[in-house]
Amino acid sequence: MSDTTVVTRLRAAGCVFAEEEAEMLLAAAAGPAELDAMVERRAAGLPLEHVVGWAAFAGLRIEVDSGVFVPRRRTEFLVEQAVSLAGPGAVCVDLCCGSGAAGAVLLSAVEGAEVYASDIEPAAVRCARRNIEPRGGRVFEGDLFAALPDALRGRIEVLVANVPYVPTEEVGLLPPEAREHEPLVALDGGSDGLDVLRRVAAEAADWLAPGGHLLVETSERQAARAVETVSRCGLTPRLVTSDELYATVVVSTRP
Repeated sequence: MSDTTVVTRLRAAGCVFAEEEAEMLLAAAAGPAELDAMVERRAAGLPLEHVVGWAAFAGLRIEVDSGVFVPRRRTEFLVEQAVSLAGPGAVCVDLCCGSGAAGAVLLSAVEGAEVYASDIEPAAVRCARRNIEPRGGRVFEGDLFAALPDALRGRIEVLVANVPYVPTEEVGLLPPEAREHEPLVALDGGSDGLDVLRRVAAEAADWLAPGGHLLVETSERQAARAVETVSRCGLTPRLVTSDELYATVVVSTRP
C-alpha cells in the first residue's frame, strides 16, 4: 500500500491529520498486511495511539494499550508544572496514572526522583508498569490513596492527580474515540465533574509533606469551583493556565 493510498483512506475516514497519521502507521507496520489492518482499525475509529501502541508525550514514547486512557497533549502542561516543583530526589506520586505518562516524565526529568503511581483500572496498571517501572518507579492497583504504601503518608512532595473531570451528562458529547475506546472511569467526573477531585483533596493534606504540592488538571469553566474545593481541604491553591495548550491546572500547597 502506497503512502498516498494510506493518506486517502484516512482522509475518507475523517482523520484531520491524515498525513501525520499515515507516517506513524507506515513506520509502525511490519509489512503490507499489518499496515492494511492498522489503517482499517484507525479508519473504524480506534484512537491512533491504540493502533500503533504508543503516544508521544513530553518528549517520551509512552506505551498505550487498547482500552487505556490516551495521554493528552494539554496534560504536558500539568506535568511541566510538576517537574518545576520537584527538586532532586523528590518523592512524587502519579495518582489516577492511566498509562503512567506523568510518572514516566517525572522519573526522566527529575534527578533521583522517587516515583509511585496508582490507578483503579487493571489495564491501565499493566500499561503503567511498562512505562514507569523500567525507569525506576513503582505502580500499584487500587482506588486513589488506598493503593499507595502507608509509609508515603506525610512524605509526598509532588502529587499529580489527573482526575477525570467530564460531568456525567457530557460524557456522551465526547469524540467517539474517547467515549467508545477509553475507560469510563477515566472520563466521568460525576454530576459536576468534580467528584474525584473532592475525594483526592479530602485526603491530600494527610499524604503531602509540609510544603508539598497537589497538582490537578481541570477545565476553565470548572476552575473556580476546583480552587474552592481544595481550599476547603486546608490547601493553598493557585491557578496556572496555558493558552497554547488550552490547559488549566490548579496547583495547591500544604502549609
